[in-house]
Amino acid sequence: MSYQVFITPEAELDLEEAYNWYESQNIGLGSEFIRVIDASLSNIQRNPLSYPTIYQKIRRKLIRKFPYGLFYLVENEMIIILACFHIKRNPKQWKRRFSK
Repeated sequence: MSYQVFITPEAELDLEEAYNWYESQNIGLGSEFIRVIDASLSNIQRNPLSYPTIYQKIRRKLIRKFPYGLFYLVENEMIIILACFHIKRNPKQWKRRFSK
């Protein structure tokens, strides 16, 4: 089955904020973050059900090299990226977003 990936505007903002923070720490680190995110999105697209469900129907793919997770839903043939959060963040923050 071929899945389409849709990144929500909130998740796009999460990614942009993380990119900007990493880039401000070390030139090129933000680009490395995005490269790893792209590889993670490809992994999710190839096998979306291989990552654990962590809240209701929301799954999480941990990001290699960076302390972030991609939070997503699988609906029909669509993968909806809901957020990219730092995994040390208080879970109440991301659960609040998903409960809306």
